[in-house]
Amino acid sequence: MFNPSRLTLARQRRGLSSRALAEMAGITPVTLSRIENGKNTPEPETVRKLANTLEFPEAFFSCGEIEKPASNTISFRSMSTMTARERDMAGSAAPFAYWIQAWVEERFNLPKPDLINFSPERDPAAAARALRERWTLGEQPISHMIKLMEAKGLRVFSLAEETLRIDGYSCWDGDTPYIFLNTFKSAERSRFDCAHELGHLVLHRHGGPKQGKQAEAEANLFASSFLMPEADVRAHLPFVSSLSQIVRAKRRWGVSVSALAYRLHKLGILSDWQYRTMIIEMGKRGYRTAEPHPMPREESTVWKMVLEELWKERLTKHEIARDLNLPPLEIEKLLFGLLQAPSDGPAERVSKGPHLRVINGQA
Repeated sequence: MFNPSRLTLARQRRGLSSRALAEMAGITPVTLSRIENGKNTPEPETVRKLANTLEFPEAFFSCGEIEKPASNTISFRSMSTMTARERDMAGSAAPFAYWIQAWVEERFNLPKPDLINFSPERDPAAAARALRERWTLGEQPISHMIKLMEAKGLRVFSLAEETLRIDGYSCWDGDTPYIFLNTFKSAERSRFDCAHELGHLVLHRHGGPKQGKQAEAEANLFASSFLMPEADVRAHLPFVSSLSQIVRAKRRWGVSVSALAYRLHKLGILSDWQYRTMIIEMGKRGYRTAEPHPMPREESTVWKMVLEELWKERLTKHEIARDLNLPPLEIEKLLFGLLQAPSDGPAERVSKGPHLRVINGQA
């Protein structure tokens, strides 16, 4: 049976309005509206037109119901600057991630989620300290954020959205936390975005964007405290006299120049006047748009190990896509572009079998 909710999902993922899709597929807007609302069952030829236009397999539209997070449970960091189309495009990636995750967990044992729920207290700095203590991180810098998240059972996916207005978002699927990161950002910005979304998961469980600007400010403070612990910052930067000093020091914590300057200001190491002066100088040097001495981009450790194991058994991205009835490109976008197998030739189907391999994502 044709599932109209899947048509809506595919249309949103492509960033198309109903009218635009109808025009591209050569059907009337009224017909498309009735199909999406479940009032009409499309003819096979209409399904073919829609599938070809959206670049989804025809089988995708006849699969089961969609577990899509409600829009009011997704924490978008840049919600105020995003368009509804961009929110729909990014948010529609979540069900695909759920399906990929379920497919992988049939074959591998992945780390279980290990988070604290600090929502009753809503103290970002205290939450960051508590989580560092639970994860036995001490006061040391975090060398690889994605690797750490995966080791602690968070499911991290990428968003290949070529826009600066989408930083990423977080959500829950039952008791499983998900983080989606835009790979269009700098490595430093992506690390902060990851910590920001971690803050939402710890401080605002299932709260979503309805908590407004206060929740965003709290997640930012959590990210600053988590990435740049106060004791470590004061020990290594007790006094700052120049922007160049901050540029050199930012490498220790793997953050942007602006993020470290902001943290120093909040800790009272930079005065109001110093901070304003450095913000102006950062603008003149172009540091607000191009990070000086950029660090290498982080990639998923868990997904790399999973895919390498699958490749050993000659299971390619095309085989995975067929199992999930998804376009291969959609899977590649969500897995940090890691789906380029050493040899992407014909695959042999792998038995699902009872044996589960353990993927150790320890940081």
